[in-house]
Amino acid sequence: MNLPVSILKRVYGCAMIAALLFTCVFSKASTLPDHGDYQFDRKISRKVLGNYLNRSITMQSLLVGKGSFDDNLRMIKNIGAKFIGRAVCQWGEEDEIPQNLIKEKELAAKVHVADADIILQACIFEIVTPKVEQLIIPAWAFEALGIPVQKRNFNYADMLYPDGKFKGQWGHGSVPDVSRAETKLFFYYLAKSYIDAGIEGIHFGQVELMNKNDANLDNYAQILTLIREYANKHARRHIVICDSHVPSGGFVRDGKLLMDVHAFPLRIMETPGKPEEATLQVGHTDALYLRSKGGITPSGWVCEHLPYLVEFDNYGVSKKPGEENAGDIPFWVWGYDEISWFAHQNKAYRTKWLHYAYDWLKKTDPNGHLEMPGGRQTTSPIDKKRWYYANNPNTEVPDGHGDEDTIRDIWAAHQP
Repeated sequence: MNLPVSILKRVYGCAMIAALLFTCVFSKASTLPDHGDYQFDRKISRKVLGNYLNRSITMQSLLVGKGSFDDNLRMIKNIGAKFIGRAVCQWGEEDEIPQNLIKEKELAAKVHVADADIILQACIFEIVTPKVEQLIIPAWAFEALGIPVQKRNFNYADMLYPDGKFKGQWGHGSVPDVSRAETKLFFYYLAKSYIDAGIEGIHFGQVELMNKNDANLDNYAQILTLIREYANKHARRHIVICDSHVPSGGFVRDGKLLMDVHAFPLRIMETPGKPEEATLQVGHTDALYLRSKGGITPSGWVCEHLPYLVEFDNYGVSKKPGEENAGDIPFWVWGYDEISWFAHQNKAYRTKWLHYAYDWLKKTDPNGHLEMPGGRQTTSPIDKKRWYYANNPNTEVPDGHGDEDTIRDIWAAHQP
């Protein structure tokens, strides 16, 4: 059948438009990880920082191979994650640090081959144990702090509060005092080692436990300045993004913010009378919503409220798991810590709750960013599980909770 040229042109044009629409729709889905501006060097703009925080996810101990590294990396690429929180999560066990650093550097390189834009975060926590005395202090740590070089190992006792405050706080470990030279030597040793391994973010834990002898923040300012000076010369993009838990709203010294980002637990609130249901609320316990302090950031821009992350915290389980008002501490969520409560829910409720939390935060405080749960330690005596994996279940991760598609959907609906 011979059709008029005008009709053929019309049919051809419609086909081309349909093909173009098909290409746009599917190319958008396939290139989700690459949307947005993730470029920075030496300094990071508020916009770029926000883009990273909008694609943040906790992947606890990713770089020591917790779970299946290959499947974790597959999930990271699938969902388009850009900021990987707690990728190095060294809680005590200081004698393992040198060997761990070798693996962390190897796996960090593999992550950056997959996506060079990704920021990997390590943690310098509010704990030190006697095992730290098995570590030799490198000459460069003494030199950085202007202390005469000595041939010796770290001294556990010299990191603690002289009056015994918080000694044995963690059973086998204690809270270090940041005002002590030995603590600053240790923090610098860790930070430089992590930067050399390819780390570009450091979470400093509960800083307000460690500064009881640092009211003016002089010691924190000193050690953070030294760490940033090293990063400025040697980090992948000449900067390290520092954050910490700040129940007071943040560390500000002479109008300058000490952290690049603030962070805090979600502080999930039980819904009375509705077993295991929960919500978020401004003012619940010490939640950070609407309270992040502002000032001049380390990158030089000014803000009224510093952007912050909220994460699913882990701190154990009460004696009454599954019960309302479990007691002991005000932070239990139906008797669980936050991530254990979340992992204990059915998939439908987890999906609903992640959408709810993301939307609630965007509407309530645009400075806040939900750090998605990707992998984290749990404590659940009911189902006996000890880890939450967002991965879709497969042969590599048979215990995967299957939440990665939900995370991808949320991020896909909110492109940078």
